[in-house]
Amino acid sequence: MGGIAELFNNPDALNLQNLSPAVQVALLLGLSALLPAALMTVTCFTRVVIVLAFVRQGLATPNLPPNLVITGLALFITLFVMQPTFAEIDQKALQPYLNKQMSGSQAFQTGVDIHKRFLLRNTRKQDLSLFIHLSGNKTIQEPEQTPMLTVIPAFVISELKTAFIMGFCIYLPFLMVDLVVSSVLTSMGMVMMPPITISAPFKVLLFVLADGWHLVTYAVAVSYG
Repeated sequence: MGGIAELFNNPDALNLQNLSPAVQVALLLGLSALLPAALMTVTCFTRVVIVLAFVRQGLATPNLPPNLVITGLALFITLFVMQPTFAEIDQKALQPYLNKQMSGSQAFQTGVDIHKRFLLRNTRKQDLSLFIHLSGNKTIQEPEQTPMLTVIPAFVISELKTAFIMGFCIYLPFLMVDLVVSSVLTSMGMVMMPPITISAPFKVLLFVLADGWHLVTYAVAVSYG
């Protein structure tokens, strides 16, 4: 972790030209192993996949849609939401670097700053303040001055809180259906029949009639402004 922290705090350390080809390949392979963790922590993937999981849980269909479909849908929604940020990084950092208008360290720092703005826009102030306090860094006067390794965990717990709030709002209508069905079965003396057996088709019907996938996708996309 010390090397990663140094890389974020000192972008001049990123100078691949001074490394041998074997070391460059090894470094790239090592960084590729971090891509799944980066996808889940520095993009909107966490929020999207948790909200979709709440939808499946609320529908009481643990295997439908399958995990692969949920993950794939979450991935492409993530790419859609993150596209403006990725496009800005490509325009202001990657292309100038490929055209040799900018050094590797400058391109890296520019890309980090652009992505940091996205993270800060979607991070609660109290969560950011928590990690700034835990880091003991008293030199930070503006959110933009916060180191990337402090912003990322604050962003992740903000995403978790937002995802669970959205999940609760999604889950509540399904819970009401369960309560109504349970009350009807109890009043009819059918206390031995599991309410989920009767409520599951009604919840699916309610979700389809409300065009649930459209509403959920819209809510997730709009939540990022």
